[in-house]
Amino acid sequence: MKSPIFGAASVLLLLSTFAKAQNSSSTVPVIDLNYVKYSGHQNATAGINYYRGIRYAAAPTGELRWAKPMPIEYMNNYNGQTINASTLGPACYQSSARSTYASPSAPQGQSEDCLLLDVLVPSKPVSTALPVLFTIHGGGYVGGSAPFSYPGDALVNRSNGNIIYVGIQYRLGMFGFMGGDVIAENGALNAGLLDQRAAMDWVQRNIRAFGGDPGRVTIWGGSAGGGSVSCQLIANSGSDFPPFAAAIADHPWWQPLANRSTQNIQYNTALKLSGCSDINCLRGLSSATVGNLNQAVINATYPGPGNAYGVYYWGPVVDGKFIRDLPDQEFAKGNFYKVPLITNRDAYEGYIFSNMTQTSQVDETVDAEALFPSAGPSFFSRLYSLYPRSSFNSTFYQRQTWFGDFIINCPTYYMASSMVDSLSNRSAVFKLTFAAGTELHGATNPFISSNVTNYPSANNLTLAHIMTSYWVSFTVFHDPNPLRTSGAPYWPSYISGAAGSAAEGEGVGFTVQAVTYNSISAMPDPDAAAQCDFFNSRGWQIRN
Repeated sequence: MKSPIFGAASVLLLLSTFAKAQNSSSTVPVIDLNYVKYSGHQNATAGINYYRGIRYAAAPTGELRWAKPMPIEYMNNYNGQTINASTLGPACYQSSARSTYASPSAPQGQSEDCLLLDVLVPSKPVSTALPVLFTIHGGGYVGGSAPFSYPGDALVNRSNGNIIYVGIQYRLGMFGFMGGDVIAENGALNAGLLDQRAAMDWVQRNIRAFGGDPGRVTIWGGSAGGGSVSCQLIANSGSDFPPFAAAIADHPWWQPLANRSTQNIQYNTALKLSGCSDINCLRGLSSATVGNLNQAVINATYPGPGNAYGVYYWGPVVDGKFIRDLPDQEFAKGNFYKVPLITNRDAYEGYIFSNMTQTSQVDETVDAEALFPSAGPSFFSRLYSLYPRSSFNSTFYQRQTWFGDFIINCPTYYMASSMVDSLSNRSAVFKLTFAAGTELHGATNPFISSNVTNYPSANNLTLAHIMTSYWVSFTVFHDPNPLRTSGAPYWPSYISGAAGSAAEGEGVGFTVQAVTYNSISAMPDPDAAAQCDFFNSRGWQIRN
């Protein structure tokens, strides 16, 4: 999802910084990938060599629209040329969710030819085979871009030559996530997720040329990027060899996955609004026309069953191939890649996705019934017994609490506990709760992700250095502690039980690193509780 930190002023700052970096005259290595060469630029102040806008797959246009991405090595006309990789590539086409707020902007422009990635390499690497932090941006699966949503400049700068950062883009909205029977038969469901996997495969084939180690890739994403990390963990039910060695699921967004009936409604709505009669017609439309159609389908279907306030219309679906079952089911059954994991969530995850104009229990229930169209009276009876109106000072806070639990907080508990049960090294699982900064969804972003090395969007530079050091250390060692900055508290593993006992036994043995305005300390996992057990038991009603 969009972080609250990127307003107009921040965008101008980012563009200004990019312009200054691109004016650098420093010489950087030309990267030879055998099929093409790339020349980049250097920001001497940040100590980073930049390679921007690198294609990892062929343009997904024409017959490749709603199809599996094609590796760029096998579909290009480069002829060994040297390409200037000093400028930003365009973002994928964006749309907004009418039920919340506008999606992240794309000041660098938009294009359907957007399967691009950026590689940021330290100018003075500590080795010729560095670990790689591979980042999947958020934006509700409808917006965002690699350089603006989760920039890696500050991370690479603070790593002291220890990591390479790769930021990717993938098809969004109806370009990446339109489903239905026709797409399943004549293309590929979850094209956006397949793009992400294609980018990981490109890194496996090519990152050595940049000085990276393909055997030490950590995937990281926040919000829809965190949801994407969750999907990549359950890809193919974890049955093959993953193109990554560790994962960071940052405030992972687990919105409901549209069932096949809803997918067919999406597809048929696209046909109706476009005047097309079949998929060939849709593939023949211009990119700009489909970009407008992308938003029009959302506008024509909100509000409606499964498309309620706070969620986004497009997103991953169960396809029986790449995503074989709902995420909660796959994690419960152990059908995921067993790798070291960090997961975290912010204090008020449901706040910006709840409607302040809904002031009565009746309004809230109507909204909840649209969100969970498969739920019945027993579901809502139990929901409101676990989140009684008397426990909150308003209906709004009641709703933001259960919405945040359902869509982010509880998934962090499911992921961490499932990984502990399955991973051979159970101490390689870590969870963090963040009640600093804005405390809202995306509150961690300005403390970890910045294209300016002094973290101007963070309100506490010391905390930014601590958080960044945890991320860098985990990327290098799959443990947030060895490279943590001086003064950063030790982060115990999720299974350590170091925090002692909790009331009624809840959370005993599950330890989180709790960050507040005034302290960083271990405590029992607040999400290991009856509320999350309820949502977990009703996954078939709330996930699809």
